[in-house]
Amino acid sequence: MTPAVLDGSLKLGGALQRRTLWVLASGTILGGLGLGASLSVGALLLAEVSGNDAISGLASAAFNAGAAIAGIPLARLAAKHGRRRALVAGSLIATLGALVAILSTVVAQWWVLALGIGMLGVGSAVQLLSRFSATDLALPHNRARDLSLVVGSITIGAVVGPNLMGPGASVGTALGITPLAGVFVFALIAQILAALVNWLGLRPDPLLVARSIAAETSEEELRVDDPDAPPAGEDPASAGSRRWNVILVIFVVAMAQAIMVALMAMTPLHIMDHAGTPEIVGITLSVHIAGMYALSPVFGLLASRVGRIPVIAAGWVMLLGAIALSYVSGESHLIVQIALGLLGLGWGAVTVAGAALLTELTALAERPRWQGRSDTFMSAAGAVAGVLSGVVFAIGDFSFLALVAGVLLAFGAVASIQLGIRTRRR
Repeated sequence: MTPAVLDGSLKLGGALQRRTLWVLASGTILGGLGLGASLSVGALLLAEVSGNDAISGLASAAFNAGAAIAGIPLARLAAKHGRRRALVAGSLIATLGALVAILSTVVAQWWVLALGIGMLGVGSAVQLLSRFSATDLALPHNRARDLSLVVGSITIGAVVGPNLMGPGASVGTALGITPLAGVFVFALIAQILAALVNWLGLRPDPLLVARSIAAETSEEELRVDDPDAPPAGEDPASAGSRRWNVILVIFVVAMAQAIMVALMAMTPLHIMDHAGTPEIVGITLSVHIAGMYALSPVFGLLASRVGRIPVIAAGWVMLLGAIALSYVSGESHLIVQIALGLLGLGWGAVTVAGAALLTELTALAERPRWQGRSDTFMSAAGAVAGVLSGVVFAIGDFSFLALVAGVLLAFGAVASIQLGIRTRRR
């Protein structure tokens, strides 16, 4: 390819990338409006309908299970037909899930509610896929930044979402359903709008355009533009080493997800057990979600400038602080709120830097597959943590749950140290 043609391709990709980021951010904001509220309401509704606090953990478990089940199929759909169809398909499934959740309150069956929450979890898989979609046309040095911008856009919808519990109760009462279930009406509308934004806005599809540009660019030119791309004729030993690094990244991100879900899932019950109110629960979850997403662009910039591994390490330090505060929180709502804020910040640092590192360690042709696997294991870890958190909380208390989370942190930190050593050698 001549320099003029290569320059033209990069300019086309740059203009389309800016537009793609706006579309992905808009769809992500809409999708987040209903998901945050649905998860917190789901835990309370499951406990109320079933009469068993331990079952409340199934809300997070079902939500993350839905995201886990959808991760690989959506990635395959994206690899075959592009990001647009995958994102829209996921949003439509989440829309149906909101409808099932609403109907579950009419029939008063907790397992139907869990099914609806699980289908809503596919909306979370859409958000995970959206962040990777932001890297398709990004230049190598901008990948972490662009990815984090889409993650950061979740802040608006996710922070507002838990505070829709009050308005949702009014809507539920007006519709003649369980008041708290009114939040699912907001989720239904938001998912439909998100699907429309992505369907109309992602034309042309960023992944398909990236493949077209790559096909026109020689392998040598790609290596000049992307020093992290696998070299031509990579020997089996190097390929195996790179594959193991990818697996370590996936494990690290999954551990961060498990810690976050375990503590977050039981926070509403812990607060309500200590003279809390739905409003305090909403504020606490808003602080937590703001920590998860609001500073994502900062973590993206830091990952680009100081490196992915240092940002991951900083994330583990923040998660350790969150666990320590959760252990000593007792009846203090303020300490719980600070702990949940740190929990969100630590999760954001690990997942943003981890996703950027995963993208760099995989070639363009195989990225959707590995990204789907990462999203699946990440969500599966959250699903398992959601189930076990309810059991652990029922056996002990919030402090005991924090101790268990500390064990998960140790596993994640050890894997991160090994990953750091291996990537330095590479």
